[in-house]
Amino acid sequence: MCGVKDLLGGLVVPLVTPMDLPGVPSAAAGTPLLRAMADAGVRRLMLLGSNGEGPLVRADRVPGYVAGTVKRWRDLVDGGVVLVNVTAPGTDEVRERAERVVDSGADALVLSPPTYFRHRPDEVVAHYAALAGVGLPVVAYNAPKYATPLTESSVDGLVALPHVVGVKDSSTDPAVLAHLVEAARRRTDFTVSQGDERGLAAGLRAGAGGIVPGTANLAPRLAADLLAAHEAGDGAEVDRLQDLHTRLTALHAVRPGVPAVKALLARWGLCPPHAAPPLAPCTPSEADELARVVGPLGAYLLAPHDLVTHD
Repeated sequence: MCGVKDLLGGLVVPLVTPMDLPGVPSAAAGTPLLRAMADAGVRRLMLLGSNGEGPLVRADRVPGYVAGTVKRWRDLVDGGVVLVNVTAPGTDEVRERAERVVDSGADALVLSPPTYFRHRPDEVVAHYAALAGVGLPVVAYNAPKYATPLTESSVDGLVALPHVVGVKDSSTDPAVLAHLVEAARRRTDFTVSQGDERGLAAGLRAGAGGIVPGTANLAPRLAADLLAAHEAGDGAEVDRLQDLHTRLTALHAVRPGVPAVKALLARWGLCPPHAAPPLAPCTPSEADELARVVGPLGAYLLAPHDLVTHD
C-alpha cells in the first residue's frame, strides 16, 4: 500500500473514462492517453470520478476497466498510483462497487458522501465507516454540487476513522478547506487535496498537500508546473500559472463538463469522444470552438504541436 503522501500529495489527474462505445469503458482505448500522461510526468490517477463519469457507468462494467487500466499504468509508470471512485447514492451500492474493484490492484477508493438525499453528519460518517473492512484506504470526495456536503462535524468524524486517509475538496469554499486542513493536522497520515480548478493556488497556500484539477486531462504540465512553483516559493509564477488554469476553464462555457474534454482529446488522437448516456458528444462546431479556446495554452497541452489552434 502506498503512503498517504503518495496517494494525494502532489498532482492527481482525475482521468476521463475512455470508451469503445457510449457507456462502455475500455482500458485498451485509453492506452494513448495513459502514454501521454506518463510522458508528461504524471504518477497518480483517479478513475471514475466526476471527470470519469463514474456514477453513469454500470457497476458490472467497472472491474475489467479498472484492472486493465491499473496494469497499463504500472507498465508505463514505475510505482504509479491509481485511486478509484466508487460513489453511489447509498451505502449498500457503495459497498458493492468497492467489492468489485478491491482486487483490481488499485491503491485506494474514493467516495463522496451519499448522493440524491441530504443526510445528517452522523449518517455521512456511518457511510464511510461501512468501508472499514473492505481492504483499501478511503479518500473522501467533498463535492457539494453532487452530494451531501461535508460539515465541520462530519469532517471531524471522518478524521477519526483510521481507514479514511484524506479528502479531495471541490467545495470552492475557503472556510471548508481551512477546516479540513486544520483537522488534517491531527493525523500525520491524512492529506487534503484541492479540486477547485480556479482555486488551486489558494488551496496550496491554505495548506492543501496536493491538487486534483480536471483540467489536467488536457494540460498536466501546467498543473505540475504550478505545484513546482509553489514548492519553490515563487508566488508570482504560481499566480501566472493559476491565471492560465482559470483561462483553461473557459472551455466549459462552450460545452460544460466531460464531453468538452473528450472532444479535445479525441481531436488529438488520445481518447474516443464517446460519453456515458445520457451525456452526448460535442458537435463538430463545438469541438472547433473548444480548440480555439484552449489553443493559447500551447505547449502545456497534451495536443500534438500541429493540432494546437492559436488565436
